[in-house]
Amino acid sequence: MLSSAPHARGFIHKPARRSESKPRPEAPRLTDLSRALQLLQDPLSSSLKERQIFILKKVVKQCQHGFLLKDLADVFKIINLCAERVSDHPEYARILCDFLQISSLPFLKEKASDEMSYASVVTDCVSQMGYLMRIPLLEVRLQICSTVIAFYSRDKHTHSSDGLSPARLDYRSLMLERSGISETLVMSLALTEEQLPVKLRLLQTLQILSRSSEVNCNLMLRARAAHKICFHMSEGDPSGELLFRSSEILWNLLENGSRQEVTSQLSSSDCIASLKDAFLHLLLNGFRHHERQLRNDLLVLLTLISEKPGAPLIESGFLKHLMPFITFPELKSHNPQVRNLKLTFSQEDFEMKKLLLNIIVVLSQDLAALQLFREGRVMLALMLLVKPSSSAVRSGRRSWTCRQQEELQLQALSTLSSLAPLMLDEYISCQANTCLLLLLDCCLQDDSLGEQGQGFHGSGGKKAQLRYCVRLLRSVVFVQHEPLQQDLCDQGAIGQLLGVLRRFLGRPEDEDAVALEIQTDCLLLLSLLCERDLHRKELFGRDGVEVLIQYLSLDPALVFSGLGHNKLLLSAIDCLWSCVVGCFGTEDVFVSGGGVDLLLQLLQRSPRRVLPPLMAVLLELCENPQAVLHLLRWSGAPQLLLNIWRREEEQMGVSRDPHGTIADVKRPIASQHQDESSSSSSHDVSAAVRDVSENLRANIFCIFCKLGFESLSGLSAEDHVTLSIIHRYLDFKVCEVVRELWSEAGDEAALTSLLQVSEDTAQSVRSLQQSILGRQQQEELQEEQRLYSEIRFTHKQREIAADAWRSFVTRTSNYSALKEFRRVREERSINEPSDAETNKPDPE
Repeated sequence: MLSSAPHARGFIHKPARRSESKPRPEAPRLTDLSRALQLLQDPLSSSLKERQIFILKKVVKQCQHGFLLKDLADVFKIINLCAERVSDHPEYARILCDFLQISSLPFLKEKASDEMSYASVVTDCVSQMGYLMRIPLLEVRLQICSTVIAFYSRDKHTHSSDGLSPARLDYRSLMLERSGISETLVMSLALTEEQLPVKLRLLQTLQILSRSSEVNCNLMLRARAAHKICFHMSEGDPSGELLFRSSEILWNLLENGSRQEVTSQLSSSDCIASLKDAFLHLLLNGFRHHERQLRNDLLVLLTLISEKPGAPLIESGFLKHLMPFITFPELKSHNPQVRNLKLTFSQEDFEMKKLLLNIIVVLSQDLAALQLFREGRVMLALMLLVKPSSSAVRSGRRSWTCRQQEELQLQALSTLSSLAPLMLDEYISCQANTCLLLLLDCCLQDDSLGEQGQGFHGSGGKKAQLRYCVRLLRSVVFVQHEPLQQDLCDQGAIGQLLGVLRRFLGRPEDEDAVALEIQTDCLLLLSLLCERDLHRKELFGRDGVEVLIQYLSLDPALVFSGLGHNKLLLSAIDCLWSCVVGCFGTEDVFVSGGGVDLLLQLLQRSPRRVLPPLMAVLLELCENPQAVLHLLRWSGAPQLLLNIWRREEEQMGVSRDPHGTIADVKRPIASQHQDESSSSSSHDVSAAVRDVSENLRANIFCIFCKLGFESLSGLSAEDHVTLSIIHRYLDFKVCEVVRELWSEAGDEAALTSLLQVSEDTAQSVRSLQQSILGRQQQEELQEEQRLYSEIRFTHKQREIAADAWRSFVTRTSNYSALKEFRRVREERSINEPSDAETNKPDPE
């Protein structure tokens, strides 16, 4: 008989070592199990307790290497019968523990098929093992936990010499998952409140079961394991094991189970209060390495809970207690808790500081949290981290290292990007604009934009500082707060942003995704600052135009590189719209610098998605006479616009014949999409009006109105056909809109008259197009005839030359032919009148 559970665990492995020298004992005979089961089930055998215990000990001795799969049903019947007798006869407790200890060994199989044959039996037996936790005895509960741990863990058991082999580990794990014992063990936590050793052992068991099994984690969550474990994790335990194992289980549930379900169970006030107490206790009293790590783990759990909408972090008082620690050590506080806080500035404290900054971002969308941030002066603490001078180590005091300080500065900038737009008054009161522009200037003065920085945020050194600084400026300027924007412009932000752009234009070796993001944000900032202010556009001036021209000269092949050049190009076009268009002086500088030519080149080689902003900017520039002159001087500008018009109509499905003329006089410019919109049930916006904003045709029409329809030269017949439609575009569009209005009003007479006018207009345009095509055909025919005349004349001349050459060859090779030629020539000269007689005037 095994005397105790610890001794039993040590006794398990000794037979495995002796098995090399002598064979294992035989498996229990079926008669022994049957006799033991009969004795226990016999209602008259209560007086035979000693006999029952004797035979049970015999079975234990025979089964010390494990139970056979085929005997499991009888074995667990015996275990349940012993469990029923434990309360009245404590002697059975030792037998019960021995049976459970043997159950921790792999079950033995005689054939490979036994595992599948007895799968349901194994599942039922393991499930019954969990229900034995109802027995209030300490040693029984501890043995159940030890059995489950051993059953689920790897072992070194090998095949036995008598033909029996242990069940595979993956088989045991699968059976344990199917049994649902993990859910039962979670429910039994309530039974162990008065037995701390059992509770710790049970938590260790749940920790092992949840370490890598998604099935066990989901079963535990079904029993509300996250809530039950978290609720009791801060209870008194001098060893600290309760808090540690509870935290590990919660992390396992997060990693392997449903994260949403875990955070939902932890979002109750009771759980948050328990986590808060545990965190504050470790923060103020935990000095060992693992305690600091556990403190940070709890802070991460609280952050995950805060991401769930409606989590009562503020109502529970957690954020109010946390506020002094968020601003420590940047701000001095008289709070007694902070006075007792001692940071060692170790790596764990550094991670905690980063987590505290992260929880600001998570809670920033809550108005109540923002009020607490104001009261706790969080904005001031963040700005102290951001200041360029804050990177220096305080003299005479221990502080963060330069690497840590750099990474905290970058995370503070990232945190402010989320917080500052929501707390503009505090942002302005801290003179944050001045601080950021100083940091921007510091980055520009440093010539090490490409050096490597520290940590995750610090990748890129000064370039990372520049990136997060510009991103923060972008987030606050996007709020469209005029005093804040004016303050930035008064301090020279426009010039500094142009300096950043020039810095990157002169350093092509730094062209990466981070550099492109910085340049894009700078262009967006300039657009927001100058969009509605003429004076700021003048400040943008010649320097800004020179920078923009370089960005508009971007190689179109880079747009599809994947680094972000497409965003950069669109930002440059937007900056042109906001910072140049509308200011005649700046427009003249742009036009004289070849800006119109660059826009036309971009129209030629850019994809369809870039054309709308380009066309809009070009149209606005046509308000400037100098831009119109450059547009007319550019070779092929009308043809380019006409080609874009034809591509637009082709994509929209506008009805045209093979020659490009109007095919349907009833709908001369209507597209398929427009017809579908008209037939739909929605009439909020006119389909004809919506069509104006959904394609480029209206902009092209307006540009031709600026260029003039009659003064264009060098156009082909196809171009003239397209131009005739563009010329009457406004008439066609007005007819479409009025037709929609009258059709809704139901006035058939007016609608019929209007349709007739529209058709007559379309018919006249089509007649003009046909005449253009007819003239082109006639010109082509005349050109063809002239070409044929030239070909005939050329052939005639070649024949004359060939005859003359043949005559010459004949005369030089045949003397008789030469004499005949001379005779003929002399006769011709005699018969022909002289020149004088020929030229003699008429006597009349």
